[in-house]
Amino acid sequence: MSEVIDLTDKKTAFRDRLKAYIPGGGNLDFCLTCGACASGCPASGMEGFDPRKFLRMVLLGMDEEILNTPWVWLCTMCQRCKYACPMDIDIGRMIYYTRQQWPHDKVPKGIQKSCDLTLDPNKGNSTGLPKVLWLEIVQDTLNEALEAEPSWEGLQAPMDKKGAEYYLNQNAKEPTAEPDEMVPLWKILHTVGIDWTYSSEFWDATNYCMFTGKDEDWKKVLETQVKVIEELGCKYYINTE
Repeated sequence: MSEVIDLTDKKTAFRDRLKAYIPGGGNLDFCLTCGACASGCPASGMEGFDPRKFLRMVLLGMDEEILNTPWVWLCTMCQRCKYACPMDIDIGRMIYYTRQQWPHDKVPKGIQKSCDLTLDPNKGNSTGLPKVLWLEIVQDTLNEALEAEPSWEGLQAPMDKKGAEYYLNQNAKEPTAEPDEMVPLWKILHTVGIDWTYSSEFWDATNYCMFTGKDEDWKKVLETQVKVIEELGCKYYINTE
């Protein structure tokens, strides 16, 4: 038999806080319970996750349940639910602000560790790959590609090229685990004749800190990336993520 939940004495502090955060109050009270959000959600059904149920929990003042459910870490914040919603309810932003309420040591380790490694001035990327290995991997991968396919003579993977028109960042998992996956993009850039460069510092494309819900952390990552690009004098930024 289903458990009966008494809502007569439920507080709505979290709901009220969300309304203050989200422009226009987030349209929280306009939900039609139509299920359009759930039908378009790629995470719907995982561990029982349902964006429609999550919204009802917020509206019903189930603050304690919301702040202890792992659902908030299943959501990718892709915003498909918002675009599917006829009332334009921003569930993704609600999830983001819910994550802010979780203490550092309760955030899923994979997300928080990747963020911490990126913020670490001695690492600067989500896998913790040392700078010397990053440089070696790029060069070795380029050499192997040229050796295997001589027809690509002239293929380059520039590093710290001042004044290059385009700055390219990189998903850290590729040089760490699948360096050959970097080569196809190099070939595309070479074919179209783009003047580009990597950076030896803070080159990781993935801002995991955005997924922790902590504003200051993801902003610091973005600001550091911008500083690197400006110091190189690049005009355009190619974000592979």
